[in-house]
Amino acid sequence: MSTLVIVESPTKARTIRNFLPSNYRVEASMGHVRDLPSSADEIPETVKGEKWAQLGVNVDADFEPLYVIPKEKKKVVKQLQDALKEATELVLATDEDREGESISWHLKQILKPKVPIKRMVFHEITQDAIRKALKNCRDIDEQLVHAQETRRILDRLVGYTLSPLLWKKIAWGLSAGRVQSVSVRLLVNRERQRRAFHQATYWDLKALLEKEKSPFDAKLVTLAGTKVATGSDFDETTGQIIVGRNVVVLNEAEALALRERLLDKTWTVSNIEERPVTRKPAPPFTTSTLQQESNRKLHLSARDTMRIAQSLYEQGYITYMRTDSVHLSEQAIAAARNCVEQMYGTQYLSPQPRKYTTKSKGAQEAHEAIRPAGSTFRTPQETGLSGLEFRLYDLIWKRTVATQMADSRQTLITIDLQVEDAGFRSTGKRIDFPGYLRAYVEGSDDPEAAIEDQEVILPPLKVGDHPECKELEAVGHETQPPARYTEASLVKTLESEGIGRPSTYASIISTIIDRGYAQMNGNALIPTFTAFAVTSLLEKHFPDLVDTSFTSQMEQTLDDIATGEAQWLPYLRQFYQGEKGLETQVKERESQIDPAEARTVELENLAAKVRIGKFGPYIEAENGDGVVTASIPKDLTPADLDPEQVETILRQKTEGPEKLGIDPETGEPIFILIGTYGPYVQLGEVSEENKKPKRASLPKGTNQEDVTLEMALGLLALPRNLGIHPETGAKIQAGLGRFGPYIVHDQGKEGKDFRSLKATDNVLTIDLQRALELLAEPKKTRGGVRSKTKTPLRELGNHPSDDEPVNIYEGPYGSYIKHGKTNAAIPEGETVESITLEKALEALAAKKSTKSTTRSKKSTTSSTSSKGTSSATKTTAAKKTTKTTTTKKKTS
Repeated sequence: MSTLVIVESPTKARTIRNFLPSNYRVEASMGHVRDLPSSADEIPETVKGEKWAQLGVNVDADFEPLYVIPKEKKKVVKQLQDALKEATELVLATDEDREGESISWHLKQILKPKVPIKRMVFHEITQDAIRKALKNCRDIDEQLVHAQETRRILDRLVGYTLSPLLWKKIAWGLSAGRVQSVSVRLLVNRERQRRAFHQATYWDLKALLEKEKSPFDAKLVTLAGTKVATGSDFDETTGQIIVGRNVVVLNEAEALALRERLLDKTWTVSNIEERPVTRKPAPPFTTSTLQQESNRKLHLSARDTMRIAQSLYEQGYITYMRTDSVHLSEQAIAAARNCVEQMYGTQYLSPQPRKYTTKSKGAQEAHEAIRPAGSTFRTPQETGLSGLEFRLYDLIWKRTVATQMADSRQTLITIDLQVEDAGFRSTGKRIDFPGYLRAYVEGSDDPEAAIEDQEVILPPLKVGDHPECKELEAVGHETQPPARYTEASLVKTLESEGIGRPSTYASIISTIIDRGYAQMNGNALIPTFTAFAVTSLLEKHFPDLVDTSFTSQMEQTLDDIATGEAQWLPYLRQFYQGEKGLETQVKERESQIDPAEARTVELENLAAKVRIGKFGPYIEAENGDGVVTASIPKDLTPADLDPEQVETILRQKTEGPEKLGIDPETGEPIFILIGTYGPYVQLGEVSEENKKPKRASLPKGTNQEDVTLEMALGLLALPRNLGIHPETGAKIQAGLGRFGPYIVHDQGKEGKDFRSLKATDNVLTIDLQRALELLAEPKKTRGGVRSKTKTPLRELGNHPSDDEPVNIYEGPYGSYIKHGKTNAAIPEGETVESITLEKALEALAAKKSTKSTTRSKKSTTSSTSSKGTSSATKTTAAKKTTKTTTTKKKTS
């Protein structure tokens, strides 16, 4: 008797194989084996003529989905069919969430097994869990399958019905999505708030006091018995004090005058208050909180977090990573408490086991929180993991262990001081017992350092004491606009509003960025002008689809379908074909949407119009000669576009670039221009003889008006030689690149060693000594991990053409094959352990062939283009140089 077990991935198959008897064969489906058609090519000939075929759902036949096997999955399906022929039993062991249930259902439909079928579920891949799951198999849960299928159909109906409308009314290639569009609206609304924000300025005083040689700070809080204004007292939309607030607002002159008046006066402690507080550890990780904390601590995107967590799960290190539950099993609680006792001592153990319950009704995706797998927890050092896998496991281990630790006991201390009619306050914190903070502090990598940072120790004071004022300074403040969303804060908002599922947030955020609705600036998600246009159209004509409460209710209905409390078919009919259904609304609204209006972005306090064009957003304004248009630089955000910037962009278009001066060496003019990617300086004008004059972007944070001729000359001279490395004899240069200013140690064939400059360094003035200091520091890579010399995961042998090694390495997007400068993905169906040198050589050859074809196509295109434009070039040459410069500038 032989049993075929099917899971989703080769890694998971390899891990499970170790825990099963020899008569069990474990194969991978490589994810979904069937889906709705993604292109016209996938639609079967038998239904190609049907009007619903492109949609992939027959809405007039009870929303019957058209499932197809994608071309790239046919080989996998054939392999599974062949394996099933030799089996006497089939076990479907896909993930335990709705997606996994759906994959099992599709496998059953495709394979049509004639042998007994079992559905095996587990939330961790350990020997005990797998053997227990084998003894407790069940049938496929049809309600879970209906919930997943309904979600898939809903997403297809929204996307395929609204996206074509956006193509017609705004721009080709745009997309709408059930959760995506709501997420984009959140970003747009935050940007609108930033645009409406009015900055306010206020001042206060800060004192450095000393008692018995122990210094401490104090801040002005009252003046003549009235509270002194802080940032929270100002209305963001007016910049004025919120109506009803009785506060004193100090300007600079008043603050300086108050400082002078208080100097050399006697300070008296008027009140001391100590308040004990208890802090409890945070619950163990769910999908959402793991994404948030990983983004804060490790600077990982939601997508990277889920990719690494998936790998840890499939290798058997953690429990299932798609879960809304904070519940820990008795086994997990015992394992965590054992870790606390062994590593920190019994005094750090919580008196009673902590049990967490999930408040969200929809928390049904899995039975447990994300935690280390097994009945005993391996410490991070015991796993043998490295890089980001080690750091993410370390995060999960610490968070889980901390849940069973004692509370942190702290004392908050407030000291009020009086000097004449001014009241000052000093606050401190004493950690009486760190408790769980010994293992885990949110937002910090090093718990011990974080504990020290959290403590603010004040000297022993009593009422009536007269500490000495050592320094007193007036401090100015400016209120700040609402912070843009980061991936972490967007995920938190989506979850709190009940929008989408945490397991889909990574792909949603990636889609928003990939489709041009947002760009990442540092850690912030900034919506584009296109996002503004699409959101405005949907708000005006399809308000329900971008309403958070409406979308949240949809999620609740999907949860109800999963539990059998709601029926999927009536819901789909109402949503799509009802009196206010999506299909009905689109038919009614399409003729009412004016494309010119839809492509226009309305921004407050801006006379010029912003429109979405074929090649991106542009400004349109009237001048004496008619309408002038100019492209908007890609790094200019909707919140930051003001009348002054509009004037600069339009002036450059009509009058040509601003001239900073003359290069003393060449005698050519130096211009400052605004291009697609922001402001830059240019040496000379564009002409027939000088088609590509030298250009240099401004360093990040440099204002256009602050650029001098000297600075421009320095930027145009980059990269600049700093000298020779004393150990290697190789040159060191400073330059400005795509990711900012840098230094590079160029060792020729040995390679180039780059370092980014610190915020305090200046690329135009940095010297050799400082460069050597930076090069001596360990190099940082993505997520802040210190890089090491890469060692291959596996050495396959030497390439027959040049006898150079062919190795397998681990990269940020998974394992890959490397030979010389050529990298190739491991072929589908192969693993690090199974791939042979022969297969690797085929993959490398295919990658080289693809590169050659791409280069050949580019060359042909370039040649054809140059022939076709030769006459146009002659015509252009006869025009004024300034106009030529402006035209070129738009594409820089």
